[in-house]
Amino acid sequence: MTILLYFVLPVLLLVVGIPIYVILLLTAILGVAGMPDLPFSSLQTVLFGSLDSFPLLAVPLFVLAGDIMGHGGLAKRMIAWAMSLIGGIRGSLALTTIASAELFGAMSGSSVGCVAAIGRLLFPSLRDGGYGQTFAIGIIASSGAIAVIIPPSIPMIIYGISAQQSVPALFLAGIFPGLLIGVLAAVYVMIHARLKIIPLTSRARWNNIAASTRDASWSLGAPAVILGGIYGGIFTPTEAAGVAVVYAALVSRYIYREVTWADLWQITKSSMYLVSQLMVIVAAAGTYSWLLTTSGFPQHLVEFVQGLHLSTWSLLLWINVLLLVVGSFLEPPAAILILTPIFLPIMQAAGIDPIHFGIIMTINLAIGMFTPPFGLNLFAAHALFRVPLPQIYRGVLPFMVVYLIALLLITFIPAISLSPLALLKP
Repeated sequence: MTILLYFVLPVLLLVVGIPIYVILLLTAILGVAGMPDLPFSSLQTVLFGSLDSFPLLAVPLFVLAGDIMGHGGLAKRMIAWAMSLIGGIRGSLALTTIASAELFGAMSGSSVGCVAAIGRLLFPSLRDGGYGQTFAIGIIASSGAIAVIIPPSIPMIIYGISAQQSVPALFLAGIFPGLLIGVLAAVYVMIHARLKIIPLTSRARWNNIAASTRDASWSLGAPAVILGGIYGGIFTPTEAAGVAVVYAALVSRYIYREVTWADLWQITKSSMYLVSQLMVIVAAAGTYSWLLTTSGFPQHLVEFVQGLHLSTWSLLLWINVLLLVVGSFLEPPAAILILTPIFLPIMQAAGIDPIHFGIIMTINLAIGMFTPPFGLNLFAAHALFRVPLPQIYRGVLPFMVVYLIALLLITFIPAISLSPLALLKP
């Protein structure tokens, strides 16, 4: 009965097109109705309590910071700086896309924001520069996923809250995996460029690099302020998100002068709609995960899995497969809040570090954001650039292979994630 209520019913409702937050709330209501010892008033307490978290406040602030950076000239100058460094290499424009995703991710942590900001600036040049529309849309949709892996990462913040783990530790553990994915994607891009004989761009020149560095200095200062402040002990990740908003607004308004205060108000309203949708899902998913934990299902699942006597590598492999499937249907915040109470006890019982598992979960769900047929980045790219979805699916497939290779390396070599954590030890 528990499996029918908590898993079969939500899947059936999802298939018929019911919004995920409605599914989770309906399941929670039915679950409480089936537990006489739980009063219905507990639903209200948990629903609002799911949002009563100081670390969670970083999510809307990072979303707003990313939107301001995308519209206020910071992203544009950052891309120009990356292009000035990489120019003259075959495939330099595609390499610039990957490098820009790494840099934008280090400023905002928003995948869809990364697709929008970088895609608007680079998609026409990629499409018309010898790469073709299919490759161009594929690299933009997939590179957006890097933004939720490289810190600061919104899914890592939500995982830290759900798993009661240190968000700064998760950020630190995400640095090498994010860079590894970028390096592997860059290798594929360079091979593709040589095979397709992509035209060379103008060579990098010291005067151009110096000029673009001066112009982008305030843009490049954003990740330095955010991450430097966190690891320097100056402020928490939540406070860093607030600093990022103020920094982006002041630089956009007074340094680059590309937005007015009226524009900033419109950007804030636009971000507000996205954040409100996200928070509704977080509240509903928090209620669902609370009920799931209250029912005792995770404990029974741990006992069942232990009874299978799976080796650690096979357990990780199966968990990866399940996360990839879930990630292709659910947005990362909802998936993390639903699955963490289920999977984390299993991982801990198997001796897997919770921080390492958080990175594994984040990467799986990041891949899910551009996995056909329902990845969020795919629909964002379709809406922004009017490219048919089947063509976008073809474009992202090679990058899925690259990301999956990186995922296997990160999963089975924990040191890639955990070695930087020694920096946090006194």
